Amino acid sequence: MNILIKQAKIIDPTSPHNGQTADILISKGIILRIGKNLNVKADRIIEEKGIHVSPGWMDIFSDFADPGFEYRETLVSGANAAAKGGYTDVCVIPNTKPVADQKAVIEYIVQKSKDLPATIHPLGAISKNTEGKELAEMYDMKLSGAIAFTDGVKPMQSAGVLVKALQYVKSFDGVIIQLPDDKSINPNGLMNEGITSTRMGLLGRPEIAEEIFVARDIKLAAYAASKLHLTGISVEASIKLIKEAKKKGNGISCSVTPYHLFFCDDDLTSYDTNLKVNPPLRNKKDRKALQKAVTDGAIDCIASHHIPYDTDNKVVEFEHAKNGMIGLQTAYAVVNTVLQETTQSKIVELLAVNPRLILGLDVPTIKESNSASITLFNPIKKWTLTEMDILSLNKNTPFIGVELIGKPLGTIHNNKLILH
Repeated sequence: MNILIKQAKIIDPTSPHNGQTADILISKGIILRIGKNLNVKADRIIEEKGIHVSPGWMDIFSDFADPGFEYRETLVSGANAAAKGGYTDVCVIPNTKPVADQKAVIEYIVQKSKDLPATIHPLGAISKNTEGKELAEMYDMKLSGAIAFTDGVKPMQSAGVLVKALQYVKSFDGVIIQLPDDKSINPNGLMNEGITSTRMGLLGRPEIAEEIFVARDIKLAAYAASKLHLTGISVEASIKLIKEAKKKGNGISCSVTPYHLFFCDDDLTSYDTNLKVNPPLRNKKDRKALQKAVTDGAIDCIASHHIPYDTDNKVVEFEHAKNGMIGLQTAYAVVNTVLQETTQSKIVELLAVNPRLILGLDVPTIKESNSASITLFNPIKKWTLTEMDILSLNKNTPFIGVELIGKPLGTIHNNKLILH
């Protein structure tokens, strides 16, 4: 199939065409020509005012709940939601049933997702059954397609096991992804500890539970001389520690969720369980620090932390609700809405370029003769998410009915065109 994209603004910091408006001809999944006013025949012509293109976006931390929890999400529904959100690639966490702690589960995910609209990259578990006690067979999983290693939503509590994992993956230049959260500090906390939690009468989770683990894990990564990615950063103190570590040249990178940039703990006064997440929404000062850290480069990429839950786990009393919200379809729009002063080039770095650099993957640069892995989007289009728009199996998002700026229009990936 020949596809011609007309008058698209190319946003790709890795491309010689970055910032240019041009026509792009794609044939059989390969970028054949890029130029002004291409006069060629095509099976499909895409022409829309304000259209921008970038390398396909990649998410570093999503829960597709398959195998084992298919009532929450499946690889199929997750990939459809990802493509609608402009993502061509998604890394899925290993908190499945069985846990993705052995090559058989990794192979299942790779094989089952071969023909889906987004490429799904399994993240292997660091420890057996994500129990944090004994290392899983990481090298076997790597050979079967695991792209990096994490215990997902069950962060590694043992410093001893984590440092062993960091040393182990070094042999094949692997990456450990950790959600920094010391579970021993107020494990039953329901939201950020502060004035709002006191007013609401809800048990709080202090910022120090994250800060302690960020400091510890940075030191462990330096000791092992290994690569560590800290995801879900939510407090100002963490950013300071990460900045210091980067100055020393340690192999540290980090990501933030779109919802930590958009909401703060004051938004929880409605007791909306869709806002119950881990790490919890922090105060306004932290939110402002996160927004600044994204624009000044201290935060490397955006991680959706797309975690679907059914109504049985969300439409309940606040203390009984599970942590998490869906986020792949709104990630770009939320970031673009919050950071309106930020250039599209910077946002593309956060969504497409840096996640791949962190994981040691090639960036699908927009230039002639390269494979086409492209996201199409309009950064000024305003839209409002409705329940009908959601392709995930579950609708646990606080963004329904919220006007957002910037809309994904489609993807071209693996010789497939998907337009919305």
